[in-house]
Amino acid sequence: MADFHQNGIITTLHRLGDRSLESLENELVTFGRRRPMTLVLPCLYSELEGTALPRIVEALRQVPYLAEIVIGLDAADEQQFAHAREFFACLPQRHRILWNDGPRMQEILQQLTDEDLAPARPGKGANVWLCLGYFLASDRGRALALHDCDIESYTRDLPARLFYPIVHPNFVFKFAKGYYARVADGRMHGRVARLFVTPMLRALMGVAGPLDFLSFMDSFRYPLAGEFAMSAGVAETIRIPADWGLEVGILAEVHRHYTANAVCQVDIAETYEHKHQELSAEDASKGLARMSSDIAKALYRKLATHGVVLTPETIRTVKAMYLRNALDFVERFYFDAQINGLTLDRHAEEKTVEVFVESIINAGDQFLANPMEVPFIPTWNRVRAAIPGLPAAMYEAVEADNA
Repeated sequence: MADFHQNGIITTLHRLGDRSLESLENELVTFGRRRPMTLVLPCLYSELEGTALPRIVEALRQVPYLAEIVIGLDAADEQQFAHAREFFACLPQRHRILWNDGPRMQEILQQLTDEDLAPARPGKGANVWLCLGYFLASDRGRALALHDCDIESYTRDLPARLFYPIVHPNFVFKFAKGYYARVADGRMHGRVARLFVTPMLRALMGVAGPLDFLSFMDSFRYPLAGEFAMSAGVAETIRIPADWGLEVGILAEVHRHYTANAVCQVDIAETYEHKHQELSAEDASKGLARMSSDIAKALYRKLATHGVVLTPETIRTVKAMYLRNALDFVERFYFDAQINGLTLDRHAEEKTVEVFVESIINAGDQFLANPMEVPFIPTWNRVRAAIPGLPAAMYEAVEADNA
């Protein structure tokens, strides 16, 4: 059972007691009459051939409160898209697949490219952004939740607890972030969250002072969770990052538009297991090295918008403070692992920290060399202003692909 401590400046909704899933879903069915719910699943075709997504789909077949499921499908040719349609056909809810590599969606993306509004590169950020566009064009949902498609430990509790804060009529939340403990197979996981994001935020606080944004970010128990829910209004107004700073970038956008009172984090899983990225110590363009570098750049860009002047000397100071913080965290997690009978390799943890130190410097060099870089995809409000008919055209393209 989790503690009930409220830390930071956002509300934390814990997992307390043993409330039944049936009770939770019955309430969501009632709430859904006024606030229909759409679930978004961004995925690669390869995930259809894995072990996690078939179990996710089997669980979703039993979910009674969803008005719509939107599946963003990347890296699929025509034959693979046909297989995807068969794969998801068992879902009883209304569902649509965005075939992002198909000719109709490519035509939509070309229109966006002509107006300099398209995502700079394919990937999860672009996939999520296109799904949000279809969600808004479909106009069937008033609340949206999103989760990854590689969750090996998936249960129906996850979407239920994710949607609940957004659709409850007496709650004030516009955005909910999922959190959970990354423990599986007798080991602690979540290295980027444990050993990079939190000690990095504390280092930035030491250099830039107690900015509200940094306090906001430090309030999240698992800021890199790929599971979140939002109202339709949030989907219209936030910009989606195109790089691996997706989760941090979305939180930065939410902070920009909404007060802390409109944001919560919710415990969505007793256990959580998905595929793990390689550290990629020898190649900074891949794995956790690339992820940590993109996150660092996202934080640098956000601090710059708050008037923080970043120089090579500042970056070196951040690096030094981060290293001290991170080594302290390695020790803390070692103690935590020992009392719980978990395996934690302190040498491997410290080697990971060394890779993250390099990411801080590399990200700083890239930011200072190109401070005008705009990694965000434009909001759908801007797309509608530039190309008024595009959302309707995208809706028709998706309907035609799924006909």
